[in-house]
Amino acid sequence: MSTDRYESPLSQRYASKEMQYIFSQDMKFSTWRKLWIALAETEMELGLSQDGEPVITQAMIDEMKAHITDINYDVARAREKEVRHDVMSHVYAYGQQCPKAAGIIHLGATSCYVGDNTDVIIMREGLRLLRKKLLNVISRLADFADKYKDLPTLAFTHFQPAQPTTLGKRATLWINEFMMDLEDLDYVISTMKLLGSKGTTGTQASFMELFDGDEETIDRIDPMIAKKMDFDACYPVSGQTYSRKLDTRVTNVLAGIAASAHKMSNDIRLLQHLKEVEEPFEKSQIGSSAMAYKRNPMRSERIASLSRYIIIDALNPAVTSATQWFERTLDDSANKRLSIAEGFLATDGVLDLCLNVADGLVVYPKVIEKHLMAELPFMATENIMMDAVKQGGNRQELHEEIRKLSMEAGKTVKEHGKENNLLELIAEDDAFPLELDELKAAMQPEKYVGRAPSQVTNYLRDVVRPVLDENKESLGMTAEISV
Repeated sequence: MSTDRYESPLSQRYASKEMQYIFSQDMKFSTWRKLWIALAETEMELGLSQDGEPVITQAMIDEMKAHITDINYDVARAREKEVRHDVMSHVYAYGQQCPKAAGIIHLGATSCYVGDNTDVIIMREGLRLLRKKLLNVISRLADFADKYKDLPTLAFTHFQPAQPTTLGKRATLWINEFMMDLEDLDYVISTMKLLGSKGTTGTQASFMELFDGDEETIDRIDPMIAKKMDFDACYPVSGQTYSRKLDTRVTNVLAGIAASAHKMSNDIRLLQHLKEVEEPFEKSQIGSSAMAYKRNPMRSERIASLSRYIIIDALNPAVTSATQWFERTLDDSANKRLSIAEGFLATDGVLDLCLNVADGLVVYPKVIEKHLMAELPFMATENIMMDAVKQGGNRQELHEEIRKLSMEAGKTVKEHGKENNLLELIAEDDAFPLELDELKAAMQPEKYVGRAPSQVTNYLRDVVRPVLDENKESLGMTAEISV
């Protein structure tokens, strides 16, 4: 790590080595070379010739294949200082290693042939890595939901106590959003196409020259390149570049994952404040430099922090897509180099954190029970009212009476700091023919969680587990976080 110049925190602190490699120079420029080989092979296979002699030979192809990864960066850098063009610098450097093929490298192509096709390939690889991590987050949360599907807990609306749910049911809300992200991610991956080789304005005019206007042969170029690069197809039309709309689709998937992660991390931060659920806290971890007793939810806070960056970062490709002029303009390039790579690295870091947190959530059932029992009398008032009606009471009159008693009990709790005495107040009220022992016996939290346990069971069985089973080869990951 360099200490005398700026380096992205995403590389230093957050993103995995796998994602960093996907966006590395080695990945980029070795892919350029693979694309040049795919183009040359295609031209050779289509019979490109001059005066009856093949322009490209197998010896040239073999020479190019021998130098895919041993990239002579020093030659490329020196050349770029002279010509101020990154693609032509690497064409020159590749040619220095492949003297037989030097004259046919990049034949008929424009810079975007390697630049744009590589960007699509790299984004797809990045999405595939994120997909694997997303599946593992879902898997861990599914195990958590299943384990705690029957544990009653106080639910909240507006962060005010509401009708009880179960801890497992709450976790399914997190899972459901991640499952939606998985659907979006799979759709984008399945519809990604290469640019192919369309030429400077997308008309393939250079190939009309190379193949003497034989459009039937030219029509075969893009499908052949796509197949060699493991894609189903190329975009049917383009200018010089692929439509930057693709970048918006990709980064919107990243922003969706970030939004889901942010929501989960906020819930965990609030639960940790309540001391009901905590993220992992290591034995020697320091929560505060001043307050030694503190256990701050720093992983969840980091998820929220990075997620906000990702959500905002998605605006970059959207604006870039909207402002492209005609067949090509270069105000996309510098922005793409930052927004796409950094968005992927940040999302990678977020999912590693989510996996780490989901893998080690600590639950405190006694605290959960204490909070729930303090509020349960209020939650049980509807059932108490129904029981009194069954014994001859008037529903409307009982509703008003129980409302008054609830306000009085609330005042006792809030203004005097005493325990909730609603049950005692109800037992003393002649409108309710119920004894205190009867009322206390009815305070069984599992009676008030509705269908939460079965909803968890059904959701995991019918929706989540089938997806995990289909992708079991991707499961079993653990997340190493740097700090």
